[in-house]
Amino acid sequence: MQARTVTVISHARTEQVAPALHALIEAARTEGVTLRFDADETAKHGLAPGDGLALDAPVSDDVELCVVFGGDGTILRALRRYAGTSVPVFAVNYGEIGYLATIDPDEDEGLAAGMARAVAGDFETLTLPALALETPDGPHAAINDLAIHRRAGTRVARLSYAVAGEEIGSVRCDGLVLATPAGSTGYNLANGGPVMAWGVEGFAVSFISPHSLTARALVVAPDDLLSVHNRSQDPVDISLDGQPAGSICPDEAITASFLREAADLAQVPGSSFYRRLRDKFGRLAT
Repeated sequence: MQARTVTVISHARTEQVAPALHALIEAARTEGVTLRFDADETAKHGLAPGDGLALDAPVSDDVELCVVFGGDGTILRALRRYAGTSVPVFAVNYGEIGYLATIDPDEDEGLAAGMARAVAGDFETLTLPALALETPDGPHAAINDLAIHRRAGTRVARLSYAVAGEEIGSVRCDGLVLATPAGSTGYNLANGGPVMAWGVEGFAVSFISPHSLTARALVVAPDDLLSVHNRSQDPVDISLDGQPAGSICPDEAITASFLREAADLAQVPGSSFYRRLRDKFGRLAT
């Protein structure tokens, strides 16, 4: 695949990503690829008109690739933007963990080689699932996770959960997390929830500070519908992929189902979920 037009998205630390951006511009010019920068990206990087640069260009679906410089929050923003479009997201890690990134700027291969791979289409594509959610504020989707958490200063929440209409339990807790396989190494992992290898179908349910000796994490089958009811006397807040997304009032509920194909993540050839798990979390433990 030859990527002739590429969207560029980056986080706010422009000085940090400048070497990668320069390497991408050089690689794109060599390949005859046009890079698209929206008005925010153009101003942020102080870009001037030049060959192969489309500046102040609205983000478009009519591209072959999206290159992202940032951490998992920025990568998730790009994945949500291009969900359902078949546009792969090729990410360079400039965050703390960067679990969704395909290359790190300090890898032996180097930025120049990595950016050359990106614009030449020398990558594999992994299709990520998502959570399809119905909330009191309307439908949403989450690539990584949905977190429900009690508000500061309120009492411990009581949340009940049911699958296919059959209640499984009611737990007093600070909240709970629903996580896709891609998101299972985030908030869910911090809760002691299961790590799900990419390619596993289904989603995890784990509890935030449960006030119970029997609350256990659960993996929901891919064709089952999960509902979570707020049995508390106070509203609880919702966040999707780390971003605030409304609340659930007392006696209200949300439902979640597994969406098998949502967004496409570019991976350099030979990437392995298990190697990534070892490298990212093994490195943090040293």
